[in-house]
Amino acid sequence: MYQDLNGKIAIVTGGSKGIGAAIAERFGKEHMSVVINYLGDHEGAKQVADTVIKNGGQAVSIHADVSTEDGIASLVETATAHFGGMDVWVNNAGMEIKEPTHQVSLEDWNKVVAINQTGVFLGARAALNYFLEHHQAGNIINITSVHEQIPWPTFASYAAAKGAVKLFTQTIAMEYAKQGIRVNAIGPGAIETPINAEKFADKAQYDQTVSMVPMNRIGKPEDVSAGAAWLASSESSYVTGITLFIDGGMTLYPAFKDGQG
Repeated sequence: MYQDLNGKIAIVTGGSKGIGAAIAERFGKEHMSVVINYLGDHEGAKQVADTVIKNGGQAVSIHADVSTEDGIASLVETATAHFGGMDVWVNNAGMEIKEPTHQVSLEDWNKVVAINQTGVFLGARAALNYFLEHHQAGNIINITSVHEQIPWPTFASYAAAKGAVKLFTQTIAMEYAKQGIRVNAIGPGAIETPINAEKFADKAQYDQTVSMVPMNRIGKPEDVSAGAAWLASSESSYVTGITLFIDGGMTLYPAFKDGQG
């Protein structure tokens, strides 16, 4: 446990399943108070809140669309009303749509960008305003992907949004460093989450993905939540503007791992 996280308050968007749920539950183990945001999975969010409390923290779940200003405002209001403020904001909510780029509709493009990029901007802006207003050294963590760096054909909207979040993270990290506000990203690789469940149920696809990971295994949400806890803690107090890749080496160009080329 990171002792300095005890009693801190965090907002986690998209916290009802997968990586978001794991981060919320890890924060519970750190005895933090967590606002768990969800869009459609009320029961999942409730279960995560119960686990946070069981782990030693406090929790409340709230339905909100993070791609809207009203939705983001409701998260701030919930954190302040239930716990008296906030210290950490985790922009985790995300989605992807697989389509050949020449067939991507504007509606689908906007849908992916709204959650993965605009939602991050709105969440970060709300956190920045809160931290500045309260003269507080706060912490923002944006969940991106290895695809902020690795091209991903047929997922152009997702890769474009994650790439944008990378530079957004770096830009605001520089802009607000003097105020003591740290902004970092986490770039997960292949992780066992509900979004990947159907693909990984196919052994051929699972084995193919494993072959792309130098460590030769698929990651778990807990691998990512450990990184989030570290970035939220004072152990990383001299770290800002980075992407912490938690990917088993996927960003190391694994096609070359046996000396090919």
